[in-house]
Amino acid sequence: MRARFQEDIGDNRAMQTNPSPNTQMPNHSNADPAELAKFSELAHRWWDKNSEFKPLHEINPLRLEWMKAQTAFEGKRVLDVGCGGGILSDAMARSGAEVMGIDLATKALSVAKLHALEAETPNVSYREVSVEDLAAEQPESFDVVTCMEMMEHVPDPAAIVAACAKLVKPGGTVFFSTINRNPKSFLFAIVGAEYVLNMLPKGTHTYAKFIKPAELAAFCRAADLEVKRTRGLEYNPLTKHYWLSDDTSVNYMFATTKAP
Repeated sequence: MRARFQEDIGDNRAMQTNPSPNTQMPNHSNADPAELAKFSELAHRWWDKNSEFKPLHEINPLRLEWMKAQTAFEGKRVLDVGCGGGILSDAMARSGAEVMGIDLATKALSVAKLHALEAETPNVSYREVSVEDLAAEQPESFDVVTCMEMMEHVPDPAAIVAACAKLVKPGGTVFFSTINRNPKSFLFAIVGAEYVLNMLPKGTHTYAKFIKPAELAAFCRAADLEVKRTRGLEYNPLTKHYWLSDDTSVNYMFATTKAP
């Protein structure tokens, strides 16, 4: 277990699993095919609120209300990076935003599109495109960009932050959420959530890919994003209750802005 707490994580983030012959990826995409396959296998369960995605459904109202307290969504053009099955994208669209959700997991996107049709969600669309490719295609096109529970699954999170910064308009807001890297987060997010409470499938997270707040703040500064607010997310396994707090030792969110 001691090896799981190594601080030299550069090599871990640099390594990528070679895609299988049947996996089609955009050139230079910052994605791990093994991670995409992992979530694709569970795609049909995205909107089952008692499935492996139950935690996302339960925290979604909390994180959405916090983001809405930082910036208005009504009438804004919003990009949801790593949207998966569309849980957050759908909620933001129902809050009055014009939302585009992007992901590289084909099956999850198909589920998101089908749910939008069945639920008749207004003003939401989905594309299979990397955030880097979209940044080159549509720079400074969105009022708000969200990237939630994604960066701990990619080889190069700094590149994701840079692309999000490129996509947002001057004066716009970019939200990030991820998991801190320390012994407590290992115990809570991996041992507790995956092996003790069975809240998540085993192997959902890799400790070396967790990101300390100081590291994420450095990524933001390098991308000319100013960190305005931080917020932690906590969970009580006895009461099965989630709440937001100032404790960023495990799950946390950033609200950042791009200079006008």
